[in-house]
Amino acid sequence: MAAPLLQTEIEIKAPPATVWNLIADFARMPEWSPQCRLMKPLGPVRPGTRTVNLNRRNRLFWPTMCTITEVIPQQKLAFRVDANNSVWTYELQPTAEGTRVVESRHAQKGLTTVSTFVQDKMFGGVTSFEQELIAGMDASLNRIKAAAERG
Repeated sequence: MAAPLLQTEIEIKAPPATVWNLIADFARMPEWSPQCRLMKPLGPVRPGTRTVNLNRRNRLFWPTMCTITEVIPQQKLAFRVDANNSVWTYELQPTAEGTRVVESRHAQKGLTTVSTFVQDKMFGGVTSFEQELIAGMDASLNRIKAAAERG
């Protein structure tokens, strides 16, 4: 069974506006995420807008659709992966030296049966895949940090 919450965070020496502009630019998601190869919003970044995505793991590629669920500029961006009902969030908090970013994958109600089956059969099991997701989240936040601090 999927963990109800996967989460990682980072401190970035840049103001929330700078960090927000990087995170809210979905076209740049492939620069941050080791798994994402495409994230294209089908409209403005606001609740209800859907995105077309392409993910990759080794030789395996798979498309997904997401729905943006929450947008609070410079504070929170969230989207739901339609195929498995997980919700991904980026939360920005101002700090004395810049911005704390918390990236989370929420699956309080679990994942769909199909998603769990795919993770078991193609990704080495749910636990193994979730460890890979956490490593990817860490990599994403470190890449966002590097870009934000370069200015």
